[in-house]
Amino acid sequence: MAVVSSLYRYPIKGFTPEPRAELVVQADGRIAGDRVLAFRFADATTPEDDDGLDYWPKNRGLALMDFPSIARLHVELEDGVVRISENGSLLVEAGLDDPGRRVLEDAVTAFVERSSDARLLDRPGVLPLRLIGDGVAPRFQDRARGYISLHGEATVAQVDAAVPAPVDDRRFRSNIVVSGTAPWEELDWSGRVRIGTVEFEVQRPIGRCAAITANPDTGERDARLLRVLTTEFGQSEATLGILLLPIGDGGTVRVGDDVVVVS
Repeated sequence: MAVVSSLYRYPIKGFTPEPRAELVVQADGRIAGDRVLAFRFADATTPEDDDGLDYWPKNRGLALMDFPSIARLHVELEDGVVRISENGSLLVEAGLDDPGRRVLEDAVTAFVERSSDARLLDRPGVLPLRLIGDGVAPRFQDRARGYISLHGEATVAQVDAAVPAPVDDRRFRSNIVVSGTAPWEELDWSGRVRIGTVEFEVQRPIGRCAAITANPDTGERDARLLRVLTTEFGQSEATLGILLLPIGDGGTVRVGDDVVVVS
């Protein structure tokens, strides 16, 4: 039987995951505490409109797709305080008031400036970086509608076996990881899926970007996974995992919950 093996949320868009024993699924199709902050470019501090919904394009802020070096930064958000570490050493710690945000922005900017991604900061409209979000409301998902992401452990294991670089679940930045399924099985799911007591409607597969090529520990682009997915696995588009929306009011999903395809 399929069960939830891991749960993750991402307090700051594009930065390291926070493993969780449980996640609260909101009725609006987002995970509480997930992507509640983002480092945005100077000219992208207000959302775009996507069919009446706020949309924050990830190419207008720090994200692994363009800035793989930020994978080296470990992020914690607790009680309105952000702690960012590099290789186990504290880089910066500050609150989310205006002075604290400036401290966090300066520290992260300095990190990127000494990384291999520094040249990207020279583009017009990038600096100064601005830390956006209230630290509570999930706002900065890749898609305006939000969505909850899921993939199977077995799928990632098959991708790992196809390349020399280490590939684990963190590359794919899903909220929910399940075990007990066959490789790629989740791509065939349709209709409703129940996880614990929460029911979801399957939306569509997740098309992948260059973020998955970055090693989640070193920030190096060490695996050409976009090409691997299309050549080794015969996909027309690099795809891994699925998007879900809750049915009704949402609820809480937990590690160990059964995962059942209802229809």
